[in-house]
Amino acid sequence: MSSVHLLPIKTAALIFPLLALVLFLPAAVVTYRRHGIMSSWRTLSFYSFLFYALTAFFMTLIPLPSSAVDVCVKYRKMAEPQLAPGNTFGDIWKEAGGEVSFSALVLHNAGVWQALLNVVMLVPLGMYLRYHFKRGFAATAAIGLAASLFFEFTQYTGVWGLYPCPYRLADVDDVITNTGGAMLGWWMAGPVTRWLPALDSIDDEALARRPVPLGRRLAAFLVDLSILPFAMLFCTVVSSLLLGPSLFLGLLLTLVVYYVLLPWALGGTPGKRLLLLKLVGPEDERPAPWRLLVRALLLALPMLPIAATMTAAVLAVLSLPGEILLGGAHALVDEPVEVLRTIAGASQLLLIAFLVLAASGVLFVVFCVALYRHPKHYGLHELLSGVHNKALPHKRARRTPTPEPEPTTTIPTE
Repeated sequence: MSSVHLLPIKTAALIFPLLALVLFLPAAVVTYRRHGIMSSWRTLSFYSFLFYALTAFFMTLIPLPSSAVDVCVKYRKMAEPQLAPGNTFGDIWKEAGGEVSFSALVLHNAGVWQALLNVVMLVPLGMYLRYHFKRGFAATAAIGLAASLFFEFTQYTGVWGLYPCPYRLADVDDVITNTGGAMLGWWMAGPVTRWLPALDSIDDEALARRPVPLGRRLAAFLVDLSILPFAMLFCTVVSSLLLGPSLFLGLLLTLVVYYVLLPWALGGTPGKRLLLLKLVGPEDERPAPWRLLVRALLLALPMLPIAATMTAAVLAVLSLPGEILLGGAHALVDEPVEVLRTIAGASQLLLIAFLVLAASGVLFVVFCVALYRHPKHYGLHELLSGVHNKALPHKRARRTPTPEPEPTTTIPTE
């Protein structure tokens, strides 16, 4: 494989970790809502598909022309798309130079290898669509056609206007071969997937062992964590308008509203509702507000040191005079003693923040280990409050009909 073909793969390998991190939470939410669990095999299948899709996209773009190159002049032959079907055969004959032999027409023919590359590029797409996404042949053909058209329009528009002129030829034959590759991949996936485990059966077996997976609760926690700053801001503003400015009252109101009133009214926090989780009492009933309050206070214990650390760090920065923050090195030159004395005071706050962070980290690790080691993965906040998570039916479970019990025949007795 030439360096030209390896470059898109290397680029995808560099960008993939960042993209995987950004898409982790959205992918987790969708997967848990559809299947109830994010098994390791399903996760591997999804992220391998993500890396493949990224590589296939870069295959249509890279290598990019240098900014010093006038693409409208250098690639003027690419300005008009090739709309005549079957033009690939003419390219193959041209590459063969009129010689009729296996070597000239196939083995050493760049036109043949280019056409085969276009077919192979979307073969994995067809296989993923059949195995991972459970799509039929017609849907696979339509998605393959849409993907190919997206690639060709990306090339024809100069990466959607990034370049004033196209630097690659948009060819209708590429659309045909790409779509054919997706359909071929769907057909090949039939015998291949017989050797692979069925994703739905893996999910069902895992859910039978653990109806509420820890990963599902973690995803709900991360969603709540992303919403919580806005809730804190809103509650702090409301408490300031009603009771006067007080950060403590704002935090307390946030705790009561977000972790007591909302779960009592809706059955869970926004994160839990999004992940199809419901908070219930010891008998799976609607939990009393006092139980939710006990749960919230216990759950806040490992989180408060982290919040205190962040607050200390902010106070340390704010304690620096504006001249230091804005002046930087100039302030250090003009008044070095005063600047160093101020920085020393801020450093003490930072040291305290670091020590609190270390203690909170230990507390958080102990909390997570105890949660993991419990047979039902119950934490201290669940054991003492009596409130635990209950999984609501995910999309696939709602779509699968429940088998009706067979009627029983009674034998008449005299």
